[in-house]
Amino acid sequence: MKTDVPAEKSIRRNLYRVLRKTGVTKENICLTATFIDDLKFDKVDWTIFTYYLERVFNISVKDEEISKFGSVNDTLHYLRGELIYLSN
Repeated sequence: MKTDVPAEKSIRRNLYRVLRKTGVTKENICLTATFIDDLKFDKVDWTIFTYYLERVFNISVKDEEISKFGSVNDTLHYLRGELIYLSN
């Protein structure tokens, strides 16, 4: 069954919503923000982030994929690719 891929704006908005659930303030969220240096993610933040990312986007993310996310933009690129793949 083919599903529609959400628009870029919708993906970004939902990603930012997920980041807010980890405690990141709106002011600190931008595409270039890095998880470690800018957003100060720790192990608990990664767990919460992964949980909500999978729930909001209805995907399953492997640990090795999560470890490749250096910035918010990396995650956005991953989500775009994953959602396009799932829509086919």
